Amino acid sequence: MKEIKNQTFPNERALYNINEAIIDNCSFAGKEDGESALKEAKNIKVINSYFDLRYPFWHVVNAKLNNDEMTSNCRAALWYAKHINIQDCKLHGIKAVRECYDVNIDNCHIVSPEFGWKNNKINLNNSFVESEYAFFGSKNIKMNKLNLKGKYSFQYVNNLVIEDGYLDTKDAFWHTKDVVVINSSIVGEYLGWYSKNLTLINCLIKGTQPLCYCDNLKLINCRMENTDLSFENSKVNATIIGNVESIKNVRSGKIIVDSCGEIINEDSPYPVKGKVIIRQK
Repeated sequence: MKEIKNQTFPNERALYNINEAIIDNCSFAGKEDGESALKEAKNIKVINSYFDLRYPFWHVVNAKLNNDEMTSNCRAALWYAKHINIQDCKLHGIKAVRECYDVNIDNCHIVSPEFGWKNNKINLNNSFVESEYAFFGSKNIKMNKLNLKGKYSFQYVNNLVIEDGYLDTKDAFWHTKDVVVINSSIVGEYLGWYSKNLTLINCLIKGTQPLCYCDNLKLINCRMENTDLSFENSKVNATIIGNVESIKNVRSGKIIVDSCGEIINEDSPYPVKGKVIIRQK
């Protein structure tokens, strides 16, 4: 592989269509305000490099990015890319990682509105993500030790597994299908509305009006705090440790809980056939 080291590339398509290269300690910045520096590149390794220009990694195939920084000016850094490994990087530009396939993200710091849209096959480990509408419309995702701060996360996502995560996000998991969350904390409002096959295992759930209009919702040994008007019009089977503030109009299934402040069955346009069972002390 050819090695490109300690150089600055300010111009448009500076390394367009490059193949079999190691790019080390380079800067993609300058008053020329170029874009698409590595577009269509293949089989590259980019390490210790700095990106301050737009669209650097479009249509890239087989790339390893390590210890790179992408600033807020580095908009839409990775689109339509395949087989990408991103490790120990900063991704701070809007709309990073969109419509990509087979992306591994490890130990990264990500501040990117509209991050991770419409991807297929993402593995993310030990990373911080701050984003609105994170992972919108993506599928086939595995995440471990995700620290997420955002709004409207994981909308229309299919086939997602999260383990050991901390999710501080409003309106998470709307319209999702086949999602499993394990050993995680989820803080927000209106969690999981209109989801199908959402399973939460050993999780802490905080916030108003969670888990309404769900189809085939499962909770296994979860705790709930400040969760009023829970489970409205949902088809649910749940075992909950501790107290739930209020449960409203459970459409079907069974909820077993230590205590509940209020069980509300009124004014529902749907049949209310769900059972709430308070454990005997």
